[in-house]
Amino acid sequence: MPVMTPAPAPPLLEARDLNVSVHVAHRWGTATQRVVLHGVNLCVHRGQTLAVVGESGAGKSTLVRALLRLQRPAAGQVLIDGQDLAILSPSELRAQRRRIQIVFQDPIASLNPALTVLELVTDPLRPGAGAIGTALKEKALEQLQTVGLGAEYLGRRAAELSGGQAQRVAIARALITGPEMLICDEPVSALDLALRSQVLRLLAELQRQRSLALLLVTHDLHAARFLCERTLVLRRGAVVEQGVTTQLFARPAADYTRELLASMLSVDPGGRASRSVS
Repeated sequence: MPVMTPAPAPPLLEARDLNVSVHVAHRWGTATQRVVLHGVNLCVHRGQTLAVVGESGAGKSTLVRALLRLQRPAAGQVLIDGQDLAILSPSELRAQRRRIQIVFQDPIASLNPALTVLELVTDPLRPGAGAIGTALKEKALEQLQTVGLGAEYLGRRAAELSGGQAQRVAIARALITGPEMLICDEPVSALDLALRSQVLRLLAELQRQRSLALLLVTHDLHAARFLCERTLVLRRGAVVEQGVTTQLFARPAADYTRELLASMLSVDPGGRASRSVS
C-alpha cells in the first residue's frame, strides 16, 4: 500500500493578489480612489523571516495595515493558516490577531503615556483593563527580562523611558500573548545608530529562541540582510522582485533593486553607518 505524503502546511501568513485603494479628497470638492497596492503576493511560514523593503511611499505601511485587517483591501485575500480573514467574525479575528503581533516604528508614540510599564506590557491580556494579579505581574516581568529590562521598570511611564527602552517595552508587550509571528514596521528607524544595532540583535535572538516568524518592513537594507532570509522589494505598491536575501542582494534582477542597493544608507549591525550592502 503506498505511503500517503501529508499535505504541506499552509503559510502562517499569506497575501494573495492584494489590492488596496485609498479615498483621496480634492480641494474642489471631488474625490477619487487611488490604488496604493497592486496585486501583492507574499507568504511567511512558521519560523521564517521576510523583509519588505522599498523607499518612502512604496506602500509598506499600507501593506501592514491590510495584513492585520486594519484596512480593508479592495480585492484579494489575507489568510492566516489558510483562513481568509474577511470571513471571520470579530471575535475570531481578534483571536487570530493575537497570534500575529506588531511592533511599531515610533516606540514612544505607540505607548500610552498614562500607563505604567506593567500596565502597558500586560494590556493585551487584560480585556477591559482588568486588574493585574501576581501571576500576570510575573509574566510581565518575565517578558521584560527577555528584552533586557528589570523589575525597576515596572512602575515607570513611557515619558520616563529612552527610545531604546520604550522599544524594548513595546517588544515585551508584543511577546506576552505568545505570538507565532511579529510584524515589525520600521522598528529601528526612530533610534540612533547604537540603539538600532542593539534592537536588531535583540529581534534576531528572539526570533531564533522562539522560532518566531518575522515580517520586517524597512527601508534599511542592512537590517533586512541582517535579520531576514527572504526579501520582497516593493515599489509604488507593486512587487518588483522577491527571493532569498543573499541571492537577491548579490544578483538583483530589477533595475530598481540595483538602485536601492547602490544608493540607500543602511545601518551596520555593529553600529557603523555603511553604504556597502553587497
